[in-house]
Amino acid sequence: MPYMAINLGGVAAGVSVILWFAVRWWFAEHRRWTALVPFVLALVYGMLAALAAFGSASALGIAVWLNLWAANVAGYAGLVWGVGGSAPDVTRAHELALTSGGYVIVLLATVVLVALCKFAKKIPTGKIAAGSFAGIAIALSGSVAGVAAIPLGSGANFLGAWFTAAFG
Repeated sequence: MPYMAINLGGVAAGVSVILWFAVRWWFAEHRRWTALVPFVLALVYGMLAALAAFGSASALGIAVWLNLWAANVAGYAGLVWGVGGSAPDVTRAHELALTSGGYVIVLLATVVLVALCKFAKKIPTGKIAAGSFAGIAIALSGSVAGVAAIPLGSGANFLGAWFTAAFG
């Protein structure tokens, strides 16, 4: 699997998407909480997917790598060529430890996300894609990874334990 790292520009790209949707929610969607739900759920999914597939040679791992590459390139261009800054590496060091049941939850969440994009006509697909992009872009940074890994990993493992107990 190719080198999976996130630079400061990639994190800035992810945070930029979050800020864009926050402003859109405030002014265009008139602060309706229901309008935030698809974006926030996709953001959390993106973080979980990045933390779970970090460095794995899987379909999700390849999708995460492509997302990280796009975020890094866009963020680097914005920071270095756009405002004259720099983009140092800010990647965390370890993978998220999921149980087999935790990986089942990641798979089921992926299926639900793809199904929402395909069949939920009232939910803009761009909102789901942008939330996933932003979640993946910020998930591997040092400060976010430490804060997000514990509740996301524990939650996925807890739901996975329930799933394997119910169906295993």
